Amino acid sequence: MGLPDDERMIRAAIEAAGDSNSADVPVGAVVFAADGTELARAANTREATGDPTAHAEITALRAAARVHGDGWRLEGATLAVTLEPCTMCAGALVLARVGRVIFGAWEPKTGAVGSLWDVVRDRRLTHRPQVRGGVLESECAALLDEFFRTRR
Repeated sequence: MGLPDDERMIRAAIEAAGDSNSADVPVGAVVFAADGTELARAANTREATGDPTAHAEITALRAAARVHGDGWRLEGATLAVTLEPCTMCAGALVLARVGRVIFGAWEPKTGAVGSLWDVVRDRRLTHRPQVRGGVLESECAALLDEFFRTRR
């Protein structure tokens, strides 16, 4: 899977972000199988559900694990997300054995896939996915800019 595929996957995550409740930060995540087919997608629902773990990545990983057919392991899968995952989400994708993570906008305040921390490439872990950040970065950042502009 190369650049055009990564862009297609991030565009799907951007679409998923559109399903966010107006109170939730518009982040979208999509899990793709090794062959590129979509397994699951989700948007942030933390505010809508009152669940602190309801980040788009966690919700999409849970749904993908239910349909993938290999229990909780998502080996070979790609997680595409509009925003760099936080420590919780980075830990979850490592524990789910996701093969690749691609994301759009960098998150210097809470990002755990290269910005503030680099959880997914910690050599002490038994699984380290491939990472590509900054895919369609300006489009993904624009979702966040618009959301926060209306709140300030």
